[in-house]
Amino acid sequence: MTDGIQQPDGRSNRDEDDAKLARRDFLKGAGAATVLGLTGLSAADDGATNGLEVVDDPIGSYPYRDWEDLYREQWDWDSVSRSTHSVNCTGSCSWNVYVKDGQVWREEQAGDYPQFDDDLPNPNPRGCNKGACYQDYVDAEQRVLHPLKRTGERGEGKWKQVSWDEALTDIAEHVVDEVAAGRYDAISGFTPIPAMSPVSFASGSRLINLLGGVSHSFYDWYSDLPPGQPITWGTQTDNAESADWYNADYIVAWGSNIDVTRIPDAKYFLEAGYDGAKRVGVFSDYSQTAIHTEEWLAPDPGTDTALALGMARTIVDEGLYDESHLKEQTDMPLLVREDTGKFLRASEVSGLGSGVDDPEKTFVMLDADGEPRVAPGSLGDRDGQNDPTESIELDFDPQLDVEGSVGGVAVRSVWNRLTDELATYTPDYVYEETGVGRETHQRIAREFADAEKAKIIHGKGVNDWYHNDLGNRAIQLLVTLTGNLGEQGTGLDHYVGQEKIWTFHGWQTLSFPTGSVRGVPTTLWTYYHADILENTDEETAARIREAVDEGWMPVYPSEREDGTRPDPSTMFIWRGNYFNQAKGNVAVQENLWPKLDLIVDVNFRMDSTALYSDYVLPSASHYEKHDLSMTDMHTYVHPFTPAVEPLGEAKTDWEIFRLLAEKIQEVAQQRDLDPIPDRSFDRDIDLQSVHDDYVRDWASGEEGALAEDRAAAEYILEQSEESNPSDSDSQITFADTVEQPQRLEAAGSHWTSPIEDGEAYTPWKNFVQDKQPWPTFTGRQQYYIDHDWFLELDEELPTHKTPVDENDPDEYPLRYNTPHGRWSIHSTWRDNERMLRMNRGEPVVYLNPEDAERKGIEDGDTVRMYNDLGEVEAQAKLYPSGEEGTVRHYFAWEKYQYPDHQNFNELVPMYMKPTQLVQYPEDSGEHLYFFPNYWGPTGVNSDVRVDVEPVEGGDES
Repeated sequence: MTDGIQQPDGRSNRDEDDAKLARRDFLKGAGAATVLGLTGLSAADDGATNGLEVVDDPIGSYPYRDWEDLYREQWDWDSVSRSTHSVNCTGSCSWNVYVKDGQVWREEQAGDYPQFDDDLPNPNPRGCNKGACYQDYVDAEQRVLHPLKRTGERGEGKWKQVSWDEALTDIAEHVVDEVAAGRYDAISGFTPIPAMSPVSFASGSRLINLLGGVSHSFYDWYSDLPPGQPITWGTQTDNAESADWYNADYIVAWGSNIDVTRIPDAKYFLEAGYDGAKRVGVFSDYSQTAIHTEEWLAPDPGTDTALALGMARTIVDEGLYDESHLKEQTDMPLLVREDTGKFLRASEVSGLGSGVDDPEKTFVMLDADGEPRVAPGSLGDRDGQNDPTESIELDFDPQLDVEGSVGGVAVRSVWNRLTDELATYTPDYVYEETGVGRETHQRIAREFADAEKAKIIHGKGVNDWYHNDLGNRAIQLLVTLTGNLGEQGTGLDHYVGQEKIWTFHGWQTLSFPTGSVRGVPTTLWTYYHADILENTDEETAARIREAVDEGWMPVYPSEREDGTRPDPSTMFIWRGNYFNQAKGNVAVQENLWPKLDLIVDVNFRMDSTALYSDYVLPSASHYEKHDLSMTDMHTYVHPFTPAVEPLGEAKTDWEIFRLLAEKIQEVAQQRDLDPIPDRSFDRDIDLQSVHDDYVRDWASGEEGALAEDRAAAEYILEQSEESNPSDSDSQITFADTVEQPQRLEAAGSHWTSPIEDGEAYTPWKNFVQDKQPWPTFTGRQQYYIDHDWFLELDEELPTHKTPVDENDPDEYPLRYNTPHGRWSIHSTWRDNERMLRMNRGEPVVYLNPEDAERKGIEDGDTVRMYNDLGEVEAQAKLYPSGEEGTVRHYFAWEKYQYPDHQNFNELVPMYMKPTQLVQYPEDSGEHLYFFPNYWGPTGVNSDVRVDVEPVEGGDES
C-alpha cells in the first residue's frame, strides 16, 4: 500500500494523483469554456461546470470537438477565383480567393507561375502577410458602401449618404461648368502606378483626357524615381527581374531593405547567398536585410555618394576598370572644352562632321594617333532619342586619357575630369565623411570589381535626399566602371513600386485615347499651388520660374493671354492617397486644399484623402473587379477577377467613371453645349459625345466596345507588343491569364532588352550587346552633363554634397527619416487590425537608446517630434540597431491615427532641386524632357531635422 508514503519534496503519492486528476478536470473545463465562448455563453449559463468528466482518451473519446469543425470549414468553399492586390509594392502576386456563402472565406498564394529556367529557384509562391489578409478590407468597418457627400468641414468626418444619381449629377454639373468656361485644365486627376491595375488606372485617366484635364505624375512625387538614371542612361528605371539576382556572384544591397519591402522576391537574394554569392549591405541602420549579408557597411545618413565615389576611386586608381567598356559604351573618351566646360562639338573642328546630320550635336574623340574622330551615335548622327538603326560600335581605338588642344582649343576628356573629381575621395576623406572604414570600402570595391558578375540592388533610401541625383549617378558609376551591364547577373536594379508597365501601348492608348495629354509633374504642381514658391530661396525660385517660362516644365492651369493663371478647381483621386502622402503637408492643407472647389475620391475605404474630400464614391475592392497585374520584378501578367459581387452600392472604377461620363454627356446635351476648342491641341472637347467616346474602341472604331472592365483588359493585351507580338501569331488573352500567370512574349520599345526563352530578363542588352546608341545626348552612358545649370552648380559630374539643413541643426539635432515599413504598403493595411497586432498598433517612432536616454525617454513613452513646421506625437520604441542622431518614423500612418489629425509629413517641408527641372539639350530636349514619371522634380523626404521630447503623462495615456 502506497498511501502516505512521503516523496523527497514532502508530497505523498496521493497528492500527486490528486494533482493529475485536477489537471485533467481543468483541461476539460478549459476546453468546454473555449467552445462555449464561441457562442457567447458562459459555463454557468447551462451548468456545464457541473457535468465535467475526465477525458482519459483525448483522441478516441473527446466530446468537445467544435473547434475542429471551425478548422474544417476553412477547407470548405463554394468557389475559387484568381485575383491579386492593387497596391504599389512591386509584388504583383497571384492569389486564389475562396468564397463561401457569397463571402470571401480565405485567400491563398496561387503558386502556379510557370518556371522558365530550371537552373533558377522556382518562382512560386509569391505573396506576403498583407496580401493574406486583404479579405479583412472586403467587409471592413471602414469600407465605403454608399456615395457620401460632405456636410461638415473637410476632415471633420460629417457625411450624408446620397444616391448615385445625385452624386454623379452634382459632379457632372460642376465639370461641365468648368469645361464650358475654358477651365478644363483646372481639372486634375491623380492616380499612381498603372502596372498594379492598368484598367483601374485608365478608368479615370481616360475621362480626364477626354475632358482636356490634367494627369499627374506619381513616380517622381513619391521620391521613387531615381533621377540619376534618366540623366546617365536616358531612360526611366529599367531593372532585371528578381530571378536574375541568383545569377550574380556578388550583390550589394544599397539602401534596399529587401526583406521588408521586397518580400515575395527576397528568396532570390537568400538563395543567391546559399549558392555562393557574396552579399554586402549598405544601410545606415542594421536593417532586417543587413542581418542576411556577409558584410554590412553603415555610412552616415546622406553620405552614400561619398562612399560610392571613394569606391570608384579605388577601382580607377588600381586599374580595376573595364577599359573597353568605357571606350565604347560611355562618354569617358569625349572631349570637353576647358574654357566653357562644354563638350567639343564636331562643328568646332575643321573638316569634321561633314557626314552627320547636325554637327552641333555630334561629339568628338581622339583616336590612338591623336586624330579627332566623330563619336558614333551622337544625337546629331541619329534619328531622335531612340534609333536602333544606328550603332556606337567603334572602328578605331579612342584615347581615354586626353589633355591638350584640338584646333587651338584646350580640351580634356571626360575621363580626365572624372579622375580629377575622384582624387578628392581619399580613404581619409571617405572615413571622415561617411564613418565607413578606410580599408573596408576599398576592399569591397576591389571585390566588386574582381567578381565575374556583380550587381547592385538599389533602394529608395538614396532617393529621399535632396541630392538624390548625385547619389544615383555615383552608385551607377560603379557598375559602369566595371562593365557590369547588359549580361545576366549584372547591373544596377532599382525597385521602388511597380514603376514600369509591360503592356505599355495598350495601357497608354486606353488611358489617353486622344493622344494629346496634359501631364504635369505633381511635385511642381503642388509646390506652385500650395504657395511654397513664394517662400523659397531667391535662386531656387528664379530657376523654377525660368524652367516654367522656358517650357521645360509645365504647370497647369496654363497661363492665360492676359498673363494670369487660374487656380486649380477640381481634383479626382483614385487608387491613391495623395493627401496622406503629400510632402509639405501643412502647406497643402492650408493653401492648396482651399483652392479646390471640388475634390472627389473614388475609394473602397475611408482613408485620409477620402476624409478630406467633398465626395467619396464607393469603389469595388480588389476581389470585385476585372483587371490585370504586372511588375518589373517578374515577366508575367495575371488578372483580377471578381470573386464576389461589389459590397453595398460599390462599383468598379471603370463603371464609376463610365457612368460619370454618361452623366456629363447627358448634362451637356441638355444644355446643347457646343464643342470647346482646346487651347493647346488641335482638337475640340465635345462633352455631348464624351460617353460615346469613352466606350468606343479607338483602335478598331467599334462603338460601345469598352463598356465593361473585362473588355478594357482584353484591349490592353491585344494592343500591346508584350502580349501580342507583331512578329508572331501568339497572343495572350485574358482567359489565358485566368488559367495561370502568363510569361510575356516580347519586350516593347520602352524596354532595353528582349525577353528570351530560358533567361531572366536583364536590361541594357540592346546597347551593350547590340551596340545601339544609348538614348542620351551623346549616345553613351553619360556621366558628364554640360547643361548650363549643371555647370553653374558644379554638378556636371557625380560629386558629393552634404545634406541640406532646412532646419537649424543646433535647434533640431536629430535627423528625421520616414522609411517604408513591413506592416503596410504605403497606407494600405496601416489601419488593418491584423497588421496592427503585428506591431504596437499605433504610430511609433524608433530612437537609438543613447538619444532616448539623453532626452529622458523610455520605451513606450509618448513623445513629441517637432520642428519649425509642426509637431507629431507617437509612441517611442528603443531601436539599438539604429544609428545615433536619427529618428525613424515609418511612414504612411493615416492622419486620423494621430492626436489632432497630425501627419508624419507635417514635419517635412517641400523643396525641389533645380537640376531636375532642366531640358537637355536646352533647345530640343531629346535626352531630358518632361514626361510624366520619366523626368521631373522628385519629392524630398530626408533632409529634415527635428527634436524629440517626452509628453508629460504620455506613458500613462
